[in-house]
Amino acid sequence: MDHFCIITNIEKDKDYAITQKIEEYIRKHGKTCFRADQISCNGDFCYTDTSTIPDNTECILVLGGDGTILHAAHDLLERNIPMLGINLGTLGFMAEIELQNYEKALNRLIHDDFYLEERMIIKTKYQDKTYYALNDFVIARSGYSRLIKLQVYVNSVLINEYTGDGIIISTPTGSTAYNLSAGGPVVTPGSELMLITPICPHSLGTRSIVISASDEIRVEVKQNRRVVLEEEAIATVDGQDMINLKVGDSIVISRSRKTVRLVKLGEKEFFQVLQTKLGWGTNDD
Repeated sequence: MDHFCIITNIEKDKDYAITQKIEEYIRKHGKTCFRADQISCNGDFCYTDTSTIPDNTECILVLGGDGTILHAAHDLLERNIPMLGINLGTLGFMAEIELQNYEKALNRLIHDDFYLEERMIIKTKYQDKTYYALNDFVIARSGYSRLIKLQVYVNSVLINEYTGDGIIISTPTGSTAYNLSAGGPVVTPGSELMLITPICPHSLGTRSIVISASDEIRVEVKQNRRVVLEEEAIATVDGQDMINLKVGDSIVISRSRKTVRLVKLGEKEFFQVLQTKLGWGTNDD
């Protein structure tokens, strides 16, 4: 690789000190490096001006945590440029390397010693707008709602009616995110499947379901009380975009043809990451 671009989480590298070190290292080795501009900030998110990223960019270096990588993936979805995450956060499941190893990682990129991993994306269309998720769609009760009732169909067949706080429709990448916190299974990121995980279900017998990536999921919001609020549920896309849903509304979720490409160096296998980040396989005795 010869041409790089850096997207920086300015909250984690406020004075761009780390960014500058990486820029200098890349240029010292005769390669080009462009620092992406941010066009606006909205709450916790800052948006990258992708139109200014040079067309010859071969790799996006994302400095931050998984949230930064997730947001960069949304901004760059139409460009489909490979990304390498340099972890400035905490857990960092998607970030490939830790900050102290950045020189070794850049050397490997410069000498084309890497491979690309495709991550599946799921999508839904609502009111003429298409939404894409790398992690998950979460359909949850609105702020003033109590329990909500959701009917879930897979390929037009009713599989369950969930009463509770909501459900998570997750990709393999998102299996270590909200899905894991809600008690759902962890799956390897390269798997081709989707996960349906209930959030605080009213029935203790309700469990996660794993379905094929080729399946189609339809979620319908049903009436659960005599008094119905105008907005019964909210669908959240990767924790960013929100869709307000009312009783009778439905959304259809399926696999997208789009993917996110992550640069992998193969230094840590997925289960090693789980052991490191979650403490699996450790003996406390």
